[in-house]
Amino acid sequence: MVRGGIIKFLVLFEKSATGFGAYAPDLPGCAATGRTIEETRKRMAKAMAMHLSAMREDGDPIPEPSHFELVEAV
Repeated sequence: MVRGGIIKFLVLFEKSATGFGAYAPDLPGCAATGRTIEETRKRMAKAMAMHLSAMREDGDPIPEPSHFELVEAV
């Protein structure tokens, strides 16, 4: 979602044996890891900024963020 020049992309976080991993499905190849979810979140924000900067530099189109919903299951 774009607000004031900021683009918000869906990021998925996964627990691992050594901490957490994160990736943005709309930005292939953009991922980060960390020992805590907060460390992973910070690293992912930096990775996304670098990824988007490189895309702009290369003249690649910036994708629109995908729609997502949380679906309840019983």
